[in-house]
Amino acid sequence: MKTLKAAVIGVGSISYEHINGYIKNPNVELYAFCDINEKQLKLMAEKFNVPEERCFADKDEMFKALPEIDIVSVTTWNSAHAECTIAALNAGKDVICEKPMAMNTAQANAMLDAAKKNGKHLQIGFVRRYGNDADIMRDFINADKFGDIYYAKATYLRRNGNPGGWFGDKSRSGGGPLIDLGVHVIDLSRYLCGNPKPVSVYGATFQKLYNRPNIKGGKGYNSVSAGENDICDVEDLATALIRFDNGLVLSVEASFSLNIKNPEGNIQFFGTKAGAKLDPQVEIFTDENGHLIDISFNKDTGLSFDGLFCREIDHFVDCVLNGTPCKAPAEDGVEIMKILDAIYESARTGHEVIIG
Repeated sequence: MKTLKAAVIGVGSISYEHINGYIKNPNVELYAFCDINEKQLKLMAEKFNVPEERCFADKDEMFKALPEIDIVSVTTWNSAHAECTIAALNAGKDVICEKPMAMNTAQANAMLDAAKKNGKHLQIGFVRRYGNDADIMRDFINADKFGDIYYAKATYLRRNGNPGGWFGDKSRSGGGPLIDLGVHVIDLSRYLCGNPKPVSVYGATFQKLYNRPNIKGGKGYNSVSAGENDICDVEDLATALIRFDNGLVLSVEASFSLNIKNPEGNIQFFGTKAGAKLDPQVEIFTDENGHLIDISFNKDTGLSFDGLFCREIDHFVDCVLNGTPCKAPAEDGVEIMKILDAIYESARTGHEVIIG
């Protein structure tokens, strides 16, 4: 079987997960790095033994100098996703691009068009789809244990969790916790419910607490791009109701800064036969023989990050080498961008937004 030569564009924090996945996959050679931050580029090259002659500050120079590259991870800040992905596709490479797919739907469609035009594989980094909790939920959903899932609630709330750097700079991130955190739970909810099409959105965003520079002590969430003069012009809380074409309604809350006791991250599903909560353990709630019953598992069902990104990278490699159907295709990335665009537009106007 062919060994794929992998390049990583954007060697910041999240790139570690992609790099680790490539290193552990026997069918991949970690081959080249690209980043506009030359200090970070040098640090990562030394750490992962990528030769200096295969490290570049310019993606186009990399593709010109190294035509043998087969696959590319785009792990830059959000505003560079479209540009770097399209360049890689036009250079004949298969690509996995981190979430969110782009800054907006127009960019996402341009990326999808480039993949189709060049006949290349484009996968979006919806890593929660590869979680053990998602596998359990799919087992029960596929067995029709929930019936019609008509309502869901998804939260991803941090008390003091703006990572700084580009995450708070709207020109590079496209937004705050909605586009960074909310995208995870929106996508997982939609994925588990069969990927219905979004039809309308009502959303609101708030910019009240910003990044709380006055709070003493570490945040626990720090971008390698963070500095003393960071911009913070993104929302610190977003909320939305999303309606889908199958009747499902999804409620979403996501925050970087919020006056709550503890961070929260859970998803709840409500069906005609049963409901479920991922918090973080999977629990199922139903009735039997006239009694309300709660079902728990005789094992740890909480989302495990051990091997999570490796499973995503392994799937990407399998798709490229064997033509395996993709679990996170670019088309799904476009649908999520439609939702995110609509939430921000609804927040701006104060009105419901219909998604065409």
